[in-house]
Amino acid sequence: MIRAQAVLETKMLLRNGEQLLLTIVIPTLLLVLFSTVDVVDTGDGKAVDFLAPGVLALAVLSTAFTGQAIATGFERRYGVLKRLGASPLPRWGLMTAKTLSVLVTEVLQIALLTVIAFALGWSPHGNPLAVLLLLVLGTAAFSGLGLLMAGTLRAEATLAAANLVFLLLLVGGGVIVPLDRFPGAVESALALLPISALSDGLRDVLQDGAAMPWGDLGILAVWAVLGLGAAARFFRWE
Repeated sequence: MIRAQAVLETKMLLRNGEQLLLTIVIPTLLLVLFSTVDVVDTGDGKAVDFLAPGVLALAVLSTAFTGQAIATGFERRYGVLKRLGASPLPRWGLMTAKTLSVLVTEVLQIALLTVIAFALGWSPHGNPLAVLLLLVLGTAAFSGLGLLMAGTLRAEATLAAANLVFLLLLVGGGVIVPLDRFPGAVESALALLPISALSDGLRDVLQDGAAMPWGDLGILAVWAVLGLGAAARFFRWE
């Protein structure tokens, strides 16, 4: 039942035009545009080496947070979650299926973005285990926050808030613009955001060859615990 629901969730996600725009089109356009056009000063080295890790982080944000929050919010509004919760599929099974759907979508995103980045001249290096841990913890953090938003706000409010957060984190999360371009106090605050920890952690590993970015992993772990814990506590099915 979980597998069948996960397949259905993935198909629905990939067939939704708005979600496809968020998960595939926007990250791809940002990667190609800012790697080929000198718009943002990304420091020494090739622009794609700085941008590719940030865009991978953006892909996780778009799927685990924005896409999941919007889809779940409207499913809750229309009573889909209530009906599924009363079906033979248990509620924990439904959440598991949604998580599997997110992971499958992220694998497709990362594969596509990696191929494009390589075509643009990306030369990553570093510890694959560190990359995997960052992506898993980032997914957990954003998924918890997305479910918390979808389970507590009205669907229309979730739609507006999720897209607004996506845009704000795109600009101020170290995805395209380096955090050191911001004033000192602002930079310190932004560095504590999950998108900043994920993008900087991936960049430390894939661009600078760091072994294990413990600080960024710690920030993501804290956000994952807080987000998933709050979602489990406050999520309303109706």
